[in-house]
Amino acid sequence: MSEHTVGGRSVTSALLREWPLPEVSEGDGKHARGDVVVIGGAADTPGAVLLAGLAALRAGAGRLTIATVAETATALAVAVPEAAVTALPATADGTLGAEAVEQARELAEGADAVLVGPGMRGADDARELVAGVLAAVAPGTTVVLDAMGLTCGALDAAARDRLGGRVIATPNSKEAKVLLDQAGSGAGEDRDRGETAETLARVLGSVVAFDSHVANPAGKHWVDGAGNSGLGTSGSGDVLAGAIAGLAARGATPEQAAVWGVHLHAAAGERLAARIGRLGYLARELLDELPAVVTELGS
Repeated sequence: MSEHTVGGRSVTSALLREWPLPEVSEGDGKHARGDVVVIGGAADTPGAVLLAGLAALRAGAGRLTIATVAETATALAVAVPEAAVTALPATADGTLGAEAVEQARELAEGADAVLVGPGMRGADDARELVAGVLAAVAPGTTVVLDAMGLTCGALDAAARDRLGGRVIATPNSKEAKVLLDQAGSGAGEDRDRGETAETLARVLGSVVAFDSHVANPAGKHWVDGAGNSGLGTSGSGDVLAGAIAGLAARGATPEQAAVWGVHLHAAAGERLAARIGRLGYLARELLDELPAVVTELGS
């Protein structure tokens, strides 16, 4: 793996081995590795929560619940037999909104990690749902916000104060620009990616995983030199968000879950590039590589 140290601490295999994930004993059952809940999806985007949920399990979470629109819930339950799938009422547009808040809150209350946003559409609808979930999570729960779950505006000052640094944001480039504009911090085009990650961490009061960079509100910054352009493919961000949520469910701190998640995602891409080609591998193929990368790092 190449090293990149400009603007942040370089993430290397040695660093990760010195920062091991919470230990899993041979006799531990699924609950010892944490419960993760993935909330998201819409009638026309069922694959996002599928990829995210499977990534959470591949990263080592013990138990998975997927909550998505009723229209796709049965098909997802068949496609992911490892998950408990909850059917949530959808809006007229086929996405999640206020009608689903109560059920989503109940699921979030008992989780070790909650991922909200993959595949969701409609900012106004998403805001009500995400705000309800953020208000319901238990004191020890880590929340990962992705896609519309992040850009809908539900993570306001009150939510940040209540959650106390237990939020991980996983924006892509387009979402990062939206968040910077919402905060009045200017368009993101003129910032390098490390500066964008650091600015968003301060603005959101959260750990931010952006591209190869991870930053926290206190100014710590890590950058991973692994990965390749093939990771820029449909569904790849869902895999990243899910892996981070799975690591958090295992007991990793928000910073550790984000740093490890970014590396697992990038290293999985490198393994696929070597076998398939730099371009053309699929997000779903990243899933099978994640456990091998974790094993190589001794966790």
